[in-house]
Amino acid sequence: MITHSLHTDQIIRLALAEDIGTGDVTTTSVVPAGRSIEGHLKAKEAGIICGLEVAARVFSMLDAGIQFINKCADGDAVDPGRLIAVIRGPAQGILTGERVALNFLQRLSGIATQARLYADMVKGTGAVVTDTRKTTPGMRYLEKYAVKTGGASNHRMNLADGVLIKDNHIRAAGGIIAAVNMAREKAPRMLKVEVEAETLEDVREALAAGADIIMLDNMDVASMQEAVRMIGGRALVEASGNMDQRDLREVALAGVDMISIGALSHSVRSLDISLKFTSQETS
Repeated sequence: MITHSLHTDQIIRLALAEDIGTGDVTTTSVVPAGRSIEGHLKAKEAGIICGLEVAARVFSMLDAGIQFINKCADGDAVDPGRLIAVIRGPAQGILTGERVALNFLQRLSGIATQARLYADMVKGTGAVVTDTRKTTPGMRYLEKYAVKTGGASNHRMNLADGVLIKDNHIRAAGGIIAAVNMAREKAPRMLKVEVEAETLEDVREALAAGADIIMLDNMDVASMQEAVRMIGGRALVEASGNMDQRDLREVALAGVDMISIGALSHSVRSLDISLKFTSQETS
């Protein structure tokens, strides 16, 4: 089940308002108000399904008489042609909600599919794949849900979830040690302090400052291995920087604990899913 349901409803309302505008002129013009219909949601390609609850909510917010009957569950792997859900009820509501429901379902399924692919690449290594904050504005809770549905993990949900001192923070603060010291003094004590390291010298400074997590940014595998050796278990190690273009298993075997991939949400391709009507009856 998707948490933050009030937040999800807000997203759906905005999406419906954006799509419907002042009214669905095509549907209200050509489809009688009393007509009922049945439609089938089917996968047109292989992937991991995610977002069924959101799609169902789109239709129920338009018309409580629409039935959304799941034929699989979030996290299920599907092949082309697999029946995902059956939709029954007032044809006008189904037609008006079709595009918004599919947009959510296809987008979230695309993210879950990519997350499963990346998670499988590092299986058995001890490393986990995580997402980032490079999400679609307003869609973060849903996109991070999709990442977990696919089998990867979530990094920070928002800026309040942890201290992550990156290159610009370091420059603005006057160095790694100064930045970590100020974070220890001013940030909530229960939060982990993570530091981005671009060089092995940065790794040494982050260790000296007592960072809880050290992010190795855009390092080659040999440098990662040396950084892991230097850290020696005194901090968690995260690999970051265009990881979608790297051999993830090789990176994982360098000894890192986490591999963060912004491409999980910022550039993933939606899964192709269709809705086709199969029957109609006039009530």
